[in-house]
Amino acid sequence: MGERLAQTEDLTEVQREILATVRAFVDREVLPVATELEHRDEYPTAIVEGLTELGVFGLMIPEEYGGLGESLLTYALTVEELSRGWMSVSGIVNTHFIVAYMLQQHGTQEQKDYFLPRMAAGEVRGAFSMSEPGLGSDVSAIRTKAVREGDSYVLNGQKMWLTNGGTSHLVAVLCRTDEGLPDDAPAHRSMTTFLIEKEPGFGPNPKVSGLTVPGKIEKMGYKGVDTTELVLQDVRVPADRVLGGSTGRGFYQMMDGVEVGRVNVAARGCGVARRAFELGISYAQQRHTFGRPIAEHQAIQFKLAEMGVKVEAAHRMMVGAARKKDSGQRNDLEAGMAKYLAAEYCKEVVEDAFRIHGGYGFSKEYEIERLYREAPMLLIGEGTAEIQKMIIGRRLLEEYRIEG
Repeated sequence: MGERLAQTEDLTEVQREILATVRAFVDREVLPVATELEHRDEYPTAIVEGLTELGVFGLMIPEEYGGLGESLLTYALTVEELSRGWMSVSGIVNTHFIVAYMLQQHGTQEQKDYFLPRMAAGEVRGAFSMSEPGLGSDVSAIRTKAVREGDSYVLNGQKMWLTNGGTSHLVAVLCRTDEGLPDDAPAHRSMTTFLIEKEPGFGPNPKVSGLTVPGKIEKMGYKGVDTTELVLQDVRVPADRVLGGSTGRGFYQMMDGVEVGRVNVAARGCGVARRAFELGISYAQQRHTFGRPIAEHQAIQFKLAEMGVKVEAAHRMMVGAARKKDSGQRNDLEAGMAKYLAAEYCKEVVEDAFRIHGGYGFSKEYEIERLYREAPMLLIGEGTAEIQKMIIGRRLLEEYRIEG
């Protein structure tokens, strides 16, 4: 099938090579097995090993730590290619990348030297944790607490929706620490990110006393990757495992991570939408009704036209948001817009492809059935569509404030 949509101009030779390698890997190792693994909700061990060998886990980690030192754009385009194969695979990479990014931007030198080389090699894989059972995007309401005792902190609470919660070796956990703050201090000033090293697996953790990952949350889609709770009962974390070395910075650190994470959720939407378009346009040329391929019926051509426009628009917006961050500028407005648009368009393109498939779209044998269950996750992950709109609206009012 020819490639016309979602092209990216001005890529370097290295970038083109990385993306061609990832795309070939997806076509060969991911697409043929994704639907089967997804229906079994099975962790894609062989795929993750393949990605480790390709160096994908170190894509954005600086070369001095053994990574490839690539840009956010290269990373986002890689996420797009992976999601075209199976969105869950990009989830395994994305949480890891966010933790590595937070370490790189905010970690102490000792923390960077200790974690980043092993993260670049894919030996240590990361997960990060903000949400709790009673709250989603309302991060300021976090209740999990960390109390200083000597040269360590004691953590108590319950976290929710950890992508990679079971299979990860390192979890960045956002907790409340109220050291030396006045009672009326804003909530975000009392938050701290803790780096907890654990053994992969479920149940009570053999490496960390008091830490439990109860099990996988059963999900409608986005399977294969484990999404979990995290229970902390008197978990001791040494003070040198506070990200950046000082408390009260956790909210900013996490928001910085989520900002790049949003670009990657946009990239996932782009990848899934492009795959749905590929499936729709190829099926429309194979399926005949009333003596001709359904692609020749205007009703179907109009659908394909709309799908193509959406795939293209989402891709360009995502690329713009990544490039803005790479140029050293704040990109929260662009990232929020890209994430919102890509998620909404992805859902619509998937639904149109599903309709083009007719009855077969409902059959578990056809790939579109899996995409139909995966697309809604993008409307929720890394902040719901509604939260994106709040962020976008607020930022626009800042930019366009009238005087007087």
